[in-house]
Amino acid sequence: MKDAFGTPQSLLVLGGTSEIGLATARRLVARRTRTVWLAGRPSPGLEKAAAGLRELGADVRTVAFDALDSESHEATLGKIFAEGDIDMVLLAFGILGDQARDEDEPLSAVRVAQTNYTGAVSAGLVCARSLQAQGHGALVVLSSVAGERARRTNFIYGSSKAGLDAFAQGLGDALHGTGVHVMVVRPGFVRSKMTAGLEEAPMATTPEAVAEAIETGLRRRSETVWVPGALRVVMSALRHAPRAVFRRLPL
Repeated sequence: MKDAFGTPQSLLVLGGTSEIGLATARRLVARRTRTVWLAGRPSPGLEKAAAGLRELGADVRTVAFDALDSESHEATLGKIFAEGDIDMVLLAFGILGDQARDEDEPLSAVRVAQTNYTGAVSAGLVCARSLQAQGHGALVVLSSVAGERARRTNFIYGSSKAGLDAFAQGLGDALHGTGVHVMVVRPGFVRSKMTAGLEEAPMATTPEAVAEAIETGLRRRSETVWVPGALRVVMSALRHAPRAVFRRLPL
């Protein structure tokens, strides 16, 4: 259960090497989170991430999880929930892809869609059912402002995030009143390994800033969190811009 300050005592990060996921875990562990599950593909990076959180005083366990292997999700995630209640699930996995390559190689585009959307739908539903069964908990879904409106430069990634965003909003409505809270997080350009080498977009942010926004959103029981907050206004304008105008914008 959450403590008196609203901090989850147990956390499951789907995408255990995600920089945003780990920044969030570090922030919550520094508060009162004591048990952390890092779910991801087995790798030295996953073990290093776990070791770093253990140094902060958390009880950290790693579990093999593959977003693309939807058939394994029920068994894999079921075992985690069988160990005890999970107060918060952070769905943090996803891939950016390479727009030019993905347009030329449809199977690469499919991998982006399957990871960011299909895998998230599968894992999200499995976790939602388990959270509902225990009667409490939060499911935090990392979406993106890229899902607000498809851009020429990243419409494959953006479309996958648009689907994820719509799914998470609907899931939140379905779970309303059950004790399970769903929060959608829409960061802008995040300075991370995933975006290394890309031209930085205006109002770029960091994994640590996203983590801070997640913590604040949890405390306020927000349903949607924009990072930075000013993006809410910007994207509201862009969402309604005529397509002829939108195509000419330097986005």
